[in-house]
Amino acid sequence: MNKQEICTVFRKLSIEAGAKIMEIYNRDDFEVKSKADDSPVTIADETADAHISAGLRAAFPDIALVTEEQSDTHGFEGNTFIIVDPLDGTKEFIHRRGDFTVNIALVEDGIPTLGVVYAPAKKRLFLTDAQGKSHEELGEHNPDQPGETKEIHVSTPDENALIVVASKSHLTQETKDYIAKYNVADSASAGSSLKFCLVATGEADIYPRVGRTMEWDTAAGQAVLQGAGGRVVRFDNHQPLTYGKPIFENPYFIAYAPGITLQEA
Repeated sequence: MNKQEICTVFRKLSIEAGAKIMEIYNRDDFEVKSKADDSPVTIADETADAHISAGLRAAFPDIALVTEEQSDTHGFEGNTFIIVDPLDGTKEFIHRRGDFTVNIALVEDGIPTLGVVYAPAKKRLFLTDAQGKSHEELGEHNPDQPGETKEIHVSTPDENALIVVASKSHLTQETKDYIAKYNVADSASAGSSLKFCLVATGEADIYPRVGRTMEWDTAAGQAVLQGAGGRVVRFDNHQPLTYGKPIFENPYFIAYAPGITLQEA
């Protein structure tokens, strides 16, 4: 498994998919449909997914692919695979709030090890290198020409003045109650997997999620956060959040910078 090639392909496909998403985002109107679980889907989700999945299958035919928008991939059973959310934060996309991302990750032995999170409307690109270290790429994000990068790292948190980031569209009362257990100096809201990246860059200290997510929502963000020195654990027992679970559904979780004393659920 050539990890440098994997990182190169992930980066290129995410940027290309982001350009396709932005072309639709900038239209006067686009159709919004409902999936079987009543969650929204747009032509942008489908267009990005078609581009990414075709590119991944061509480049890595021997690595299993799981992608949100293709239900026939959800029957895969194993713990090493590529997992894709072509447009995380569809509600943010529909409401033109900009907090949506393209997510591609490699999971090895149940752990996300490489990943890309690209927020095309925010012009922010977070990615791991072949060694799993995380960076933010600056500049124009040319798919064929990598730009300048800076290594990112989680904060050294002050437990008396924590910065919390939470979901814009899925902030539950349970999440609010859990956040209240900490000494919070400031809070931020963000959509999609950007929340992981804000912890990874030190712009926030902790991101608790007391709500339903799927593995494609979190894998790339978790890879980026881990590569920046952060951790993602289950909400119930504080054990590492792993992948390849039945139907790819996550338990509640906490993403955070080490140095925080986690409160019990």
